[in-house]
Amino acid sequence: MFNYKGKVVAITGASSGLGKQMAYGYAEQGANLVLLARRVERLEDTAKDLEAKFGIKVLPVKCDVTSDDSINAAVAAVEKEFGHCEVLVNDAGGERGTGTPLLDYKKEDWEYTLNLDLTSIFAVTKAFGNLMKKAIADGKQKYGRVINIASIYGLVGNTAIPTIAYHSTKGAVVNFTKGAAAELAPAGITVNAICPGYFYTELTTDTLNSDYFQEFAKRTVPMQRYGKEGELNAAAVFLGSEEASYVTGQAVAVDGGYTCV
Repeated sequence: MFNYKGKVVAITGASSGLGKQMAYGYAEQGANLVLLARRVERLEDTAKDLEAKFGIKVLPVKCDVTSDDSINAAVAAVEKEFGHCEVLVNDAGGERGTGTPLLDYKKEDWEYTLNLDLTSIFAVTKAFGNLMKKAIADGKQKYGRVINIASIYGLVGNTAIPTIAYHSTKGAVVNFTKGAAAELAPAGITVNAICPGYFYTELTTDTLNSDYFQEFAKRTVPMQRYGKEGELNAAAVFLGSEEASYVTGQAVAVDGGYTCV
């Protein structure tokens, strides 16, 4: 099961953090990769390492997920290089204004986060979804998979730190996933979301290493620890696989039990 040989997986936000980790997870299963991010130099370094270690083909593409022109150019590059794309992982995102209370939150930070975390997923899914639908119709691929990286903060609130725009956009991503799943099912494309708990990334390391957050995690995460590097990969590999053909519209929390209590 879960043999990705000959399949193409595209990952946004692949220059670091969870996106980069998932790239290695898919590579271990034999997938060819499309790495998408703004920092193309990082993508190129990662591509060389992946190709050397796993003998796969990796296409690094500079892409700004908040720009339609950039997204369309990336899809065109994928179609030219591979002609198909079985899996899209929407991982790019973030929040501006983290830690600012709701009553003080700036509208411009709200709009920035909305555009980066929600509108971009709509735009990238639309562009790659059309490529998948065409490639399926032309017989170049058998199926399509879209995996949206949401968050536990898209399922619940929190008492640790104010993140109102992030909560709002990630919650919307979860329901976008359900709506898109219903629409795209007849085309042979599934759409699911992964809701990670606390994982180390460039954006979270300082916060997670603080004494306050260490104590908070021990109280609120049943496993009493953060997610380790690579622990998100199994969910991504499963949801993107051919075998997950009857799973769609789901939001899978990978959180050490945070959302079960």
